[in-house]
Amino acid sequence: MKVLLLGSGGREHALAWKLAQSPRLTTLFALPGNPGIARYARCLEGIPLTDHDAIVTVCGAEDIDLVVVGPEAPLVDGIADRLTAEGIPVFGPKQVAAQLEGSKLFTKELCKAHNIPTAAFGRFAEPAGARAFIEAQGAPIVLKADGLMAGKGVIVAMTLDEALAAVDEVFAMGVPGTEILIEEFLEGEEVSFFCLVDGETVLPFGSAQDHKRAFDGDQGPNTGGMGAYSPAPVFTPEIERRTLAEIVKPTARALADAEAEFRGVLFAGLMITSAGPKLIEYNVRFGDPECQVLLRRLDGDLLALLEATANGRLAGHDVTFRDDAALAIVMATRGYPGDYGKGSVIAGLDEADAVEGVTVFHAGTRLIGDRLTAHGGRVLNITALGTDVREARARAYEAVSLIDWPEGFCRTDIAWRALKL
Repeated sequence: MKVLLLGSGGREHALAWKLAQSPRLTTLFALPGNPGIARYARCLEGIPLTDHDAIVTVCGAEDIDLVVVGPEAPLVDGIADRLTAEGIPVFGPKQVAAQLEGSKLFTKELCKAHNIPTAAFGRFAEPAGARAFIEAQGAPIVLKADGLMAGKGVIVAMTLDEALAAVDEVFAMGVPGTEILIEEFLEGEEVSFFCLVDGETVLPFGSAQDHKRAFDGDQGPNTGGMGAYSPAPVFTPEIERRTLAEIVKPTARALADAEAEFRGVLFAGLMITSAGPKLIEYNVRFGDPECQVLLRRLDGDLLALLEATANGRLAGHDVTFRDDAALAIVMATRGYPGDYGKGSVIAGLDEADAVEGVTVFHAGTRLIGDRLTAHGGRVLNITALGTDVREARARAYEAVSLIDWPEGFCRTDIAWRALKL
């Protein structure tokens, strides 16, 4: 099979790494790719992911059998609709189903209509109504901008004054004229749960726990993710059973009944409360860096699973994971998630990759001549396997210590929940 992978981050590097292991793969193309992905794929630069016509042209010129969409923005923008209309199989949902991530309001209303457990909420088009709701509900409380916010459109306000002061900020985050969401604060432990969905069949694809805050101790601003580990100890078989029965399967049925069937990976961000799992949000793609730890643990042929999902033939397939734990540490450019510089030189990756159980995925790198440079906020994903989370963590941090990049930083407490650090 000839496969085109869309995207350029650490998630896409992990997908390329795993797809390249498939005996079904003949050629892998990546658009645009990155220096790490280039080890496995022919990278096609110069075509923006917003240029759907150009992507269709590439598929025709290269006889592409399957397109795998890494990031969420092209899906929300309708790339799956365009490819499907041309008869090109695509792993990723069409635009209407991609609203699960593209619009928090869409997802909350779907939950309300189908009794899917989630936080109580209100939606507001102007600040006065939002402040009145906050004063009535009290704090802590959660404020969210609608739309794609790259993990940064959420403010968890722990006091009433903080919540009231955040209203204007959250309105400013979103597209002018759109509503904002104000939610009940849920207490518990967060988990990321993934399922492959082909419209009808729902196939569990593992759990992970992410670290959203920039600094140790879950301090600082929200980011796109500073580390992850899999499996999530809190996500027990009983919690998984309830999540499938009460949240994921009802969602898939609701979309199918509305002639908006979902085909791709459905990522449920959950809070495990004293009353059981509740949905925080949906994403319509593999998480980042959750994808990296899931794929380090995956046994078997990823390409076969993605092809079956895209073509509505997932029934009868199984997903098998190694018993090992996997952990990822994100190295970011100093200043992230605020302003940061570009072009700093990174060395020592070969030494880091040589540590037992370690694979380094590129997330925001660029080759300038023969020098690897940082060209993003989140730049490297140092992943490791181990017999348990503690061993995986030790290997990953050993690899971090071998990377020569003074302009980079990482959290030093990844997996603190699992290890009670």
